[in-house]
Amino acid sequence: MRHFKALFTILSVFLMLVLAGCSTNPATGQQQFTALMSPQQEVQVGASEHQKIEQQFGFYKDDKVNAYVTSVGQKVTAKTERPDVRYKFFVLDSPIVNAFALPGGYIYVSRGLLALANSEAELAAVLAHETGHITGRHSAERYSRGVVTTLGAGVLSAVLGSEGASQALGIGANLYLSSYSRGQESEADSLGLRYMTHGGYDGNAMAKFLSALKAQSDLDSRLAGNGNANGFSYFSTHPATADRVAQTRVQAQGYPSGGKINRDAHLNAINGMIYGDSAAQGFVRGQSFYHPQMGFTFSAPAGFNLKNSPSQITASASNGAVLIFDMAANKHGLDPRSYVQSWVKDRQLQGLEAINVHGRAGATASFDGNINGRPVTIRLVAIQYGDRFARFQMAIPQGAPATQIEGLKAATYSFRSMSEQEKNAVRPYHLQTFTAQPGDSVASIARRQPFTNLQEERFRVLNGLNTGESLQAGWMYKKIVE
Repeated sequence: MRHFKALFTILSVFLMLVLAGCSTNPATGQQQFTALMSPQQEVQVGASEHQKIEQQFGFYKDDKVNAYVTSVGQKVTAKTERPDVRYKFFVLDSPIVNAFALPGGYIYVSRGLLALANSEAELAAVLAHETGHITGRHSAERYSRGVVTTLGAGVLSAVLGSEGASQALGIGANLYLSSYSRGQESEADSLGLRYMTHGGYDGNAMAKFLSALKAQSDLDSRLAGNGNANGFSYFSTHPATADRVAQTRVQAQGYPSGGKINRDAHLNAINGMIYGDSAAQGFVRGQSFYHPQMGFTFSAPAGFNLKNSPSQITASASNGAVLIFDMAANKHGLDPRSYVQSWVKDRQLQGLEAINVHGRAGATASFDGNINGRPVTIRLVAIQYGDRFARFQMAIPQGAPATQIEGLKAATYSFRSMSEQEKNAVRPYHLQTFTAQPGDSVASIARRQPFTNLQEERFRVLNGLNTGESLQAGWMYKKIVE
């Protein structure tokens, strides 16, 4: 009985906290619980997290592109219901198609997203949608509810004497904070349509860009070779459904027609922009990775799909085998064997031995592991590289073919320094616009791009062309050049 009284008291306190913290959002006209993150705290949180975003991704250093994005952003944020917010726009130096917002008015789009968009109106739709998350105070709402949920888990655990209750509710809170809810996404779409049309843009561009995102996601899955696109993408934080696209298309009809599209203006603004990996991130070329600035290269086995990210290179095969490469500081000046031992302290290492990779000292060991319920052998390799270690982590499924195991071993021994000739030869790809001439076709242009697979599919997705749709002479399009 004492436990029930305590639980009743706790629930009463929670109810009072929620009711006292509810307020009407001027953008939506709806009541929401945001009591645990004030507008002033939003500014502080945004400024703090902004520094982390810069460290993780880096910003694209191109004055023309940055000025263009800011100009579009200013148009869609000119008439929001939150004049207290100072909106700031940044282009991430990332090939991954993504955009997101932080509390306090920080809005980010990636190079990859700018390349995928085919008009200024489509970019405006993205920036307006992210603005909707800010004016809707969705981060403050998620945070406030998440804190209450986590607090409730801790108190309930104490009352009920159950760690299970705490773990269950804690996991629920983490999942809730990891992405926007369907209702928040729908609300940001509605607000975004309002802001982009107030800025003079055609609201139909929002649904069009959502369709382009779906096409890019499908292409990424095909390129990955296993039905799953790797990497943090726009859809991972902004789930799109057919219903959402249809709803956006219907809502756009409620706004005046004849808004700006500005297709050529957008293509001119991004002409010459780096496409794919940048020099600061290194380059994937076929089965090899090159980092001219750091001066090293290595090759993954045939059949592995390489994915470059700011912190690591991932290579995956269809049978679940994975290779992860990264660099780590040797803070304590350890030799390779000692470093491998300290790398994974809670595992019983097998076969720890010293190796030599193109004159560089290294060490390797393995241990038994489990990934997604499947037993695997985890192979660790550390190779001295100045004051760092070049690290390979390999997950090898049981029963993997001998050729794959040998291929992973060869990947380790392929790590080497780049020659000066190689450093000068490996350069980033660029996006180049062109005007289609009579006789140009999708196939003829696609073949000139520096890709060896799915050439036409890549070109169609890049330009928003449906299957069977032809180029129109006199129209401007995009292509990728070396």
